[in-house]
Amino acid sequence: MSGHNRSNGSTSSVQGTVITAEQRKLLRWTASLGAVTAPALALRLDVSLASARGRLAAAQGRGLLARTELLADQPALFTITRAGLRACDVCGIEPCRVSSSSAHHLVVCALVAAALERCYPDHTVIGERELRLVEREHGAPIASARLRWGAEWEADLHRPDLVLLPSAGSGDTSPVAVEVELTVKAPRRLLAICRAWARCRTVAGVLYLVELDVERALLRAVRAAHASERIAVVPLSALPGLDAS
Repeated sequence: MSGHNRSNGSTSSVQGTVITAEQRKLLRWTASLGAVTAPALALRLDVSLASARGRLAAAQGRGLLARTELLADQPALFTITRAGLRACDVCGIEPCRVSSSSAHHLVVCALVAAALERCYPDHTVIGERELRLVEREHGAPIASARLRWGAEWEADLHRPDLVLLPSAGSGDTSPVAVEVELTVKAPRRLLAICRAWARCRTVAGVLYLVELDVERALLRAVRAAHASERIAVVPLSALPGLDAS
């Protein structure tokens, strides 16, 4: 997590559950993203796939993470449990529910988050779940786009999948919204989102990481929304580490 109730010790104990600083980071990362995979953790930590699997399995064995396998050709997803949330002292985030329709997107988002951390070490990457918490505590959007004006600020927001938050001393002042687009949205919906991002001034810009068969439709929407200066569209394959499995 980016800074909620963070402990600086090498170990922590919550209601009898003792975890190391390394385990705490893993649990907070999982809570922020919703779900993580062994390939994503291996990329994030620059360790072997076997080592990443071992760390996840150890947390699962202690009841801190839950494992889900819904797609035969995809790695297992690990989500934080309520015991895991208590152990890493995270409040305000619910455990992620994985479905067959969301599993692939979660797998790719975890890998993208890890790759972005490697590419931008002077930034912190958070997921939509942590962004929702931060904005609720802040009382206003910090990296989300308003689809409509006039309603309560939380009523009609579009939140990105990930956010690149600049660290102190990085020279940047505004976050970058990151969208992971794997399927083609309805044209009207896609245009509305692009227009919202074009108007949004809480972010420095928006990075769309897309599958090749999505790119053409997205570029049409970006042009129609006159958002080319605010939205960059990049193939997922251009991000280092996205071939991890």
